[in-house]
Amino acid sequence: MANKGAVNPTKIITGVCRLSYANIWQARSINGGAPKYSTSILIPKSDAKTIAKVKAAIQAAYEEGEAKLKGNSKSVPSLASLKTPLRDGDTERPGDEAYAGHWFLNANSNTAPGVVDANREPIYDTSEIYSGVYARASLSFFVFNSNGNRGIACGLQNIQKVRDGESLGGKAKAEDDFDDDFKTDDNEDFLK
Repeated sequence: MANKGAVNPTKIITGVCRLSYANIWQARSINGGAPKYSTSILIPKSDAKTIAKVKAAIQAAYEEGEAKLKGNSKSVPSLASLKTPLRDGDTERPGDEAYAGHWFLNANSNTAPGVVDANREPIYDTSEIYSGVYARASLSFFVFNSNGNRGIACGLQNIQKVRDGESLGGKAKAEDDFDDDFKTDDNEDFLK
């Protein structure tokens, strides 16, 4: 068994969640910013254990980063007044079935996350991880204080695929779009 070292209170491993907007194979720029690897992590509201871990890690990041949050101010802003990554899918994404009944957070990284399967074997096939896949994620939480924006952010570390799920990308698979009724013998004139 691997030596896990000291416990980091700002790092967690989620329960089974679902990935949305999964940009983990190639870094992409969002709103003109620096390209990053990113995904939205959808956590079922019934997963109280993961939600408790997220909230504890946010609190730990807040406590560790009080000096950075204070900056040149006279006092540290309250956690309640800061932007935090945990958001309610029912209120912030009404009408989006994928987010209904879920908490979500957006995680990103400057470096590509490690990706493994249920047996912890590396996954290299980019078609294996997509928006809609069920996975576990290792996440780290940290404070930011930049250009007047202060809060807690979520860093994407690694992903473990648990099982396939219906794609959230809206694009059908090629094998699902075409049926067996098309016969090349019946359509020879088409090729001429």
